[in-house]
Amino acid sequence: MSDLDVAAREMLHRFPLIDGHNDLPWTLRKRTGGDIAGVDLAAPVPGTHTDLPRLAAGGVGAQFWSVYVPASLAGDAAVVTVLEQIDLARRMIAAYPRALELALTSADVTRIAAAGRVASLLGAEGGHSIAGSLGVLRMLYALGVRYLTLTHNVNVGWADSATDAPDAGGLTGFGREVVREMQRIGMLVDLSHTSPDTMRAALDVAEAPVIFSHSCARALCDSPRNVPDDVLARLAGNGGVCMVTFVPAFVSQRCADWLAGLKAEAARRGLDPKDLGKLEGLEPGWERSHPRPPATLAQVAEHIEHVRAVAGLQHVGIGGDFDGTSDVTVGLEDVSAYPALFAELLGRGWTEADCAALAGGNVLRVLRAAESFAARR
Repeated sequence: MSDLDVAAREMLHRFPLIDGHNDLPWTLRKRTGGDIAGVDLAAPVPGTHTDLPRLAAGGVGAQFWSVYVPASLAGDAAVVTVLEQIDLARRMIAAYPRALELALTSADVTRIAAAGRVASLLGAEGGHSIAGSLGVLRMLYALGVRYLTLTHNVNVGWADSATDAPDAGGLTGFGREVVREMQRIGMLVDLSHTSPDTMRAALDVAEAPVIFSHSCARALCDSPRNVPDDVLARLAGNGGVCMVTFVPAFVSQRCADWLAGLKAEAARRGLDPKDLGKLEGLEPGWERSHPRPPATLAQVAEHIEHVRAVAGLQHVGIGGDFDGTSDVTVGLEDVSAYPALFAELLGRGWTEADCAALAGGNVLRVLRAAESFAARR
């Protein structure tokens, strides 16, 4: 282990990392049908990116667990599923009280991480999960959800997705009302997965900081899931944070082009390229004839440095998206690998104070700002 690796590990003990997005609850649902007893997270869990030993090795102090709902569900089915996922995540957290604790506030995050446990926050992925109801939105907050990603891979009627044909022109009037209500109650507005017009419209409305829970810089990888520079530049005025992700198709242009080819093949076969299940079914055959290119840890560092250069140090964070992707970046294969990323950044001249801001300081500031804004309403 190099001196930089040792320094990075020691640093993450002092400044625990807050990660913006992890899909372990959905992985558990698929694997066990929601039976928490069916998987022992206190031991290594093969076939996942996440378990308690690896979270500890990675220096993770707080995690936003995604309570994801597939975009194929709508209306009552989407609401039922998001409630089931909140239930699953909360049962998962309660099953390991020595390692995990539910966090509802920024103060909770600080206290829980200082006690050596992982502060566990919830984030709902996809505005379809509120079924067009502000009442459902408020109840999700009451159950512990602290951010809502406005869309997933398809439009939701009131907000446009990055990976669907434009429909709302960004946000409709109701979409703007959703953003205002989220900020009124203290829920973070998450703009990952949204179209650039949705991002801009939300920033036009937002009075408190927004986040991107798991996105990269579009200037370095021209994926529709990434954030254009003009939007990144607006984070300085908004106070928000772009949490850079590790998904290869958002990190590397070669990987993005490979995924675009897979989606084109799905469309050629009459399949919906936005259907993640259909794409996963096609992947093995496509990969045999089109070898999958790798993304690297150094490329992730380049995205982090680009966001810093455009938005500023106070506006960059980390959102790995572990267990939400079948492909991983070389050197960042699971949640134990965060110290390797910080060793890379230290080697690029980042100071300990810089790394502390990236690791969690910036996100804590955003959480506090959301709470303060809501308290004044």
